[in-house]
Amino acid sequence: MARALVVVASTRAARGEYRDRSGALLVDWLRDQGFEVGEPLIVADSDMPSAMQTLFAGDPPRVVLTTGGTGITSDDHTVAAVRPYLDKELPGIMTEFFRRGVEKVPTAILSGGVAGIAGRTFVMTLPGSTGGVKDGIAVLEPVLDHIVALLEGTPGH
Repeated sequence: MARALVVVASTRAARGEYRDRSGALLVDWLRDQGFEVGEPLIVADSDMPSAMQTLFAGDPPRVVLTTGGTGITSDDHTVAAVRPYLDKELPGIMTEFFRRGVEKVPTAILSGGVAGIAGRTFVMTLPGSTGGVKDGIAVLEPVLDHIVALLEGTPGH
């Protein structure tokens, strides 16, 4: 069973002022997909760079999905914190993600995002909204198993 991790970038949730729902939604979906995944790791927005450094310096899981910190405010650091670890970006995933989002919410184009491969880990940054996470799930559902199989070198993929 492949391991996965959900990282929530939210200063308010890290302080206990807000109960994040986007990370829990991803955890439930990943478990339904057969991944071994614990509770979301919740970090303050400003701590995302160090959290990513620690994550990728160790033995990262096969899948890392982040929520939050993808907007245009000064404390949104997730995309910049993830991008340096990517060996290969997968822009088609993000293109489809943004296409779906803007059909529902025109301001979805104000979000940043990145998807790609870091070593043998698939990583995707998602906004902190449950709607954005649902769009991400819709994009990933038909391809995530294939991505993981390719990363694991499974024959036939």
